[in-house]
Amino acid sequence: MTSPTSKDPEKRSARRKARKRALDILFEADVRGTEPLATARDRLAQSDPPVPQYAVTLVEGVTTNRARLDELIATYAEGWTIDRMPAVDRNLLRLGIYELLFREDIPDAVAIDEAVDLARELSTDESPRFVNGLLGRLQLVKAEL
Repeated sequence: MTSPTSKDPEKRSARRKARKRALDILFEADVRGTEPLATARDRLAQSDPPVPQYAVTLVEGVTTNRARLDELIATYAEGWTIDRMPAVDRNLLRLGIYELLFREDIPDAVAIDEAVDLARELSTDESPRFVNGLLGRLQLVKAEL
């Protein structure tokens, strides 16, 4: 069964922009050592560029579940510690895992594809394969988590 978002190109595009904006906020907070929700509030107040509601939802979800997300990254990232990962990859994985495990309205394939696309656009040449591999492993064991 496909989700309504997968059939509506305008909604897909809006969600894609929201994911990118959420990643921007999570990355900024990580690099600056600030609280992601405070960073989101600051960006909402500035509203340039605008912060879509779904971006806020993602930042809130990642923040609320961060300990569990980081535990899963540490467990399933073969050969990498969270601290050694590029900040963009670390936050992209948090975002992707959050959508994969905590957002029932987002199909698994969409969560993974969107994370891989963002890695391709914003990170290293190796990052898309790394993100895809880790999220793919989690998808396989999702029912057991």
